[in-house]
Amino acid sequence: MKHTITLVPGDGIGPEISAAMRLVVEATGVDIVWEVREAGADVMDKYGTPLPEHVLESIRRNKVAIKGPITTPVGKGFRSVNVALRKELDLYACLRPCFSLKGVKSRYTDIDLVIVRENTEDLYAGLERMIDDDTAESIKRITRRASRRIAKFAFEYARAEGRRQVTAVHKANIMKCSDGLFLESVGQEAAAYPDIEFNDRIVDNMCMQLVQKPENYDMMVLPNLYGDIISDLCAGLIGGLGIAPGANIGEESAVFEPTHGSAPKYAGQNKVNPTAIILSSVLMLKHINEREAADRLLNATARVIEEGKVVTYDLGGQAGTRQMAEEIAGKLTG
Repeated sequence: MKHTITLVPGDGIGPEISAAMRLVVEATGVDIVWEVREAGADVMDKYGTPLPEHVLESIRRNKVAIKGPITTPVGKGFRSVNVALRKELDLYACLRPCFSLKGVKSRYTDIDLVIVRENTEDLYAGLERMIDDDTAESIKRITRRASRRIAKFAFEYARAEGRRQVTAVHKANIMKCSDGLFLESVGQEAAAYPDIEFNDRIVDNMCMQLVQKPENYDMMVLPNLYGDIISDLCAGLIGGLGIAPGANIGEESAVFEPTHGSAPKYAGQNKVNPTAIILSSVLMLKHINEREAADRLLNATARVIEEGKVVTYDLGGQAGTRQMAEEIAGKLTG
C-alpha cells in the first residue's frame, strides 16, 4: 500500500535528522511518497510566518506528518509552531513512550513508560494578560470534554498495546476546581475499562515516585503542563531527549516528531543523534498500520545502539548522523 506523508524538515538540526529518518524508513521497504513542506524560522522571510498555510493544507490532506524540530524564540518573536500545529489540527493527544535501550548510559536499565499528555488546554492555552505593569496573569482552563477525550485515548491505547495500568497525574488537592475536574473526568472514563488498573498520583509525589520506583508505573495521563514536565523527567530516566520519540494525534490528523529541540548551534555538523526522530517514525509506521516494518526498524535501531560501533558521540561513538542512519538501514536491507 502506498502512503503519502507530509515531511516538515524543520530548522536547526531538523533537516539532517529528517534526512536520516527518511533513509531508514525507506530501507524498511514501505511504499511512501514524501510531500516535503517547509516551516520554521528559516521561512519567515519568504512567507512572513513560520507556519505557512500550505503546510497545514498538506497535513490535512495526507492525515499523517512527521517533522523535525523547529526553533521557538524565548520570550519574544513568533509563536511556537508546535503549539500552533496542535491547535490548528486539534492534535489533542501527545504520546511519548520512554523505554530503555541497551547501550545508552543511564542509572536505570528497565524503564518502560508511556506518557499521554492533553495537548489543547491548561496553562498552555495561552490565556494570559498583563493586569498592570507589575502583574501578569495566566488562566488555567480545564474542560470535562478535553479531559474525558484524553482519558479515552489513554485507555484505548493501553488496551491496544497490552498495557496494565493507567495513572492520572494531578494537583487536585490544591487546584480543586481545575485539576479536580480533570481527575473526576478521567475516573469516569476509567469505569468503562475494568480490565485496566486505574489509580492517581499528585504530581509532585509522582516525580519522586518515578525516580525512586519507576517499575511501579506503566502509563500516565496528564494535563498539558504536567505532561510536558513529566515527559522530560521520564526521558531523563532512559538517557535523555536524544532517544525520546513523540507523537501528536487528533481525530483527523497525526504529527510525529522528536521530543528534543532544534539545537541550532549543531546545525549542519552531521554530529547529532537521529534516534529520537527515527523512533518517532516507528510510531508513525504503527499508526499507518505498517507494524511489521515498525518492529523491524525498532529492532535494527536497538541493535546498532547496543553494538555501539557506529553511533554518535552522545552514545559513546564517533559516527555522524548520516553514518548512524546508514548503519541502521544496513541492518534492514542486509
